[in-house]
Amino acid sequence: MNNSQIEELKAIFGDSEVLSDVEDMVAYSYDASHAEIQPEAVVFATTTEQVSQLMKFAYREKICVTPRGQGSGLSGGSVPLKKGIVLCMDKFNKVINFDPANRLITVEAGLTTSEIDPIAAEANLFYPPDPGSVAFSTIGGNVAENAGGLRGLKYGVTKDYVKMMKVVLPQGDIVTLGNKCVKHVAGFNMEGIFVGSEGLLGVMTEITLALLPIPEHRESALAVFETIDGAAQAVSDIIAAGVTPSTMEFMDKATINAIQNFKDCGLPCDAAAVLLIETDGNKSAAIADMAKVEIQVAKNDCRDFSRAKNTAERDTLFAGRRIALNALASVKPNLILEDATVMRSKLPEMVRGITDIAAKYDIQVGIFGHAGDGNLHPTFLIDMQDKEEMKRTEKAIIDLFQLAIDLEGTISGEHGIGLEKKAFLKNQIGGEGIALLQNIKKTFDPLNLLNPGKMFDMPDEKSV
Repeated sequence: MNNSQIEELKAIFGDSEVLSDVEDMVAYSYDASHAEIQPEAVVFATTTEQVSQLMKFAYREKICVTPRGQGSGLSGGSVPLKKGIVLCMDKFNKVINFDPANRLITVEAGLTTSEIDPIAAEANLFYPPDPGSVAFSTIGGNVAENAGGLRGLKYGVTKDYVKMMKVVLPQGDIVTLGNKCVKHVAGFNMEGIFVGSEGLLGVMTEITLALLPIPEHRESALAVFETIDGAAQAVSDIIAAGVTPSTMEFMDKATINAIQNFKDCGLPCDAAAVLLIETDGNKSAAIADMAKVEIQVAKNDCRDFSRAKNTAERDTLFAGRRIALNALASVKPNLILEDATVMRSKLPEMVRGITDIAAKYDIQVGIFGHAGDGNLHPTFLIDMQDKEEMKRTEKAIIDLFQLAIDLEGTISGEHGIGLEKKAFLKNQIGGEGIALLQNIKKTFDPLNLLNPGKMFDMPDEKSV
C-alpha cells in the first residue's frame, strides 16, 4: 500500500485508528494457530458506515481485507494471508438493545461473549453457547466460526441462536438479514449462510441473539474411570438411556495430569479418564437425570462417582476443564489442537483410533473435549524445532482426519477450516462440494478480496 492509500484510511477511521508501522502490526499477524503473516495496515472500526467505506475503498483499490475479532481462532481464520488490511472489530463492542420480553439481545460484533450473561441474568436469562475462549472471544468471531462449547450437547451451538444480523458485503453494501420473530421464512435463509462463513462473504457488524431462561437447578458430578474405553462407552450409554446432560466433558489421563501439574483442581492423576457431567432443569428432573447417569457410568469401569455439594465444588471441577488447553500447552514447547467430531455412538471407536494413531507415530497426545456431542480435541504435544517429530505429527493429523471421515464424522466441529484444515476439506465434501462453495464466494465477492485463501482456494488462486 502507498502513502496516499494509508491517508485515505486515516480519513475514514481517524489517525489513531490506523496502524501502518511494522512494529505496531506484529500482534495482528497471527491468531491462536501457528500462522504469522504481516499485514500492510490495521484499522479499528467503530461504526457500520466505516466498514462500508473501507470495503468500497478496498474494492476500488483491489486491496484484500481480513476481518478480525480478538484473534482467538484456532484455524488461521484471521491471519492476513494476502497481507492487505486487517479490519479489527474489537472496538465495535456495544450492546445495542436488550429485549427480555422477547428473549433477545442485539450486540455489536466485537462484544466479548462473556459480557452477555451478566446483562441477560438481570432478567433471569442466559446465552447458552460457551466456547472455551468465552472470556475473550467476540460474538462476531463466534458467528463466523459457528462456535460451540461445553453446553453444546443440550443447548446447541451459535447457529441455533442467531436471529438477525447487519452485514457489510464485500463491495460495501449494507444489508440486514434475518428477523426477530420466532417464525421467519421470507426469502432464503441468508443469515444461515453467514454463520460459519469464516469472514469470506461479508463483515457482520450487529447481531441479534436469542436467549433462554436460566435453569432452576443444576447437578454436577465427576465420574472417574479405570479405562479410557469405559469413559467413551459411558457417554454413548448415557445418551441411549434418554438423558441429555447440559454438559458432558471428557478428559484423558494425559490431560488430567497436565491440569494437576498446572493447577490443583482435585482431579485424580491415576485415572485413565474422567467425565465431567452436569444436568439441569427443574430440580426434581435434574436430580433424576443425574441418578440415571450414575447407573450408566457404573456399567463402564467407573470407580468413583462424586457429586458437587455446592457451587464452590462445581466451580473447582469446571475450572480444571476450562484450563485444559493452557495446561497441555505447558507440557511441551508447542501444541496442535484439533477438533475432529463424530456421532456420539461412534465415540468409543474414535477415542481408540486416536490412541492408536498416537502410538503408531510415537506422538504425545492429550484428549479432551465435548464428549456428549462427539466433539473431541486431540491435542498433539510437540516441539516444532524437532523436524522428525513434526513429520510424524503431520502424518498423524492426516490419519486423524481420515479416521473422522471414515466414521461418518467431520474434520471440524467448531474451530473452522481456515488455513489449518483447508487441504483436508475436499476429502470430506468432495470436488462438487468445493465447487459449490467457490460459486457462492464468487457471487458475493467476485474479486476475491475478503479474507482470501481461507477454507478453500478459488480456481485462479494458488494453493497455500
